[in-house]
Amino acid sequence: MVWYSFTSWDGLDPVKEPVGWKNYVEIFTRPEIFRVFLVSLYYLVGAAVQLVLALYFATILSFSTRFRNWFKGIIFFPYLINGVAIGLVFLYFFRPGGTLDAFLAAFGFTEPPLWLGDPSLVNVSLAATSVWRYMGLNFVLFLGAIQSIPNELYEAADLDGANAWQKFRFIIAPGIRQIIGLSVILAVSGALSVFEMPFIMTGGANGSETFVIQTVNTAFTFSKVGLASAMAVVLLIIVLLISWVQRRIVPDERGDLV
Repeated sequence: MVWYSFTSWDGLDPVKEPVGWKNYVEIFTRPEIFRVFLVSLYYLVGAAVQLVLALYFATILSFSTRFRNWFKGIIFFPYLINGVAIGLVFLYFFRPGGTLDAFLAAFGFTEPPLWLGDPSLVNVSLAATSVWRYMGLNFVLFLGAIQSIPNELYEAADLDGANAWQKFRFIIAPGIRQIIGLSVILAVSGALSVFEMPFIMTGGANGSETFVIQTVNTAFTFSKVGLASAMAVVLLIIVLLISWVQRRIVPDERGDLV
């Protein structure tokens, strides 16, 4: 891919003509290429919501709660479903006259908006779908980390009269800090490289095009594999830089893992 990024290859021609840094210059001199990263902001907000909800439910369901195994299954089940199937299900859910509109009509809301047709709502709808689908992964990571914390710490906290918030702040949060850091890396990189849901549900229409969809279209619709490869390399570098910065902020202290 790196080699292709320095060529003008169209994906079919056996000759791959080198063009030097031309593709990278084009990327950084065409504002519309980077403008689609604004769409990622919706998914970044969704990722933050997802992490908070996953951590909340993991904390609650780590302790004695009625029907907790049932709730665990409900939260984790969406992550097991094929992404294409989820996209098709939510297409029906959000379509005019679909499940969501029927639900709102039951409460007297008879003129719902176009959830996937309104540019001001489409990315919110898609981000909400991603939250529902991927929260189960972070939930399981947090749940396993919380359950690995020794019970003696909770018993000592009870003896000291600690409340639920103090247990979370001084026992759970420090104890799973590394897992939280990993989840943040996955969430940010996922938000920057969103492809599946918007591609299946809208094809990038109505202002929902992401950087990856734009890269795929550049390669296979406009036959500019060289430029698309350069775009993919740029995305990879951005994700690696963000991951490096995050690891500097939350260093991997080996003492925490012993």
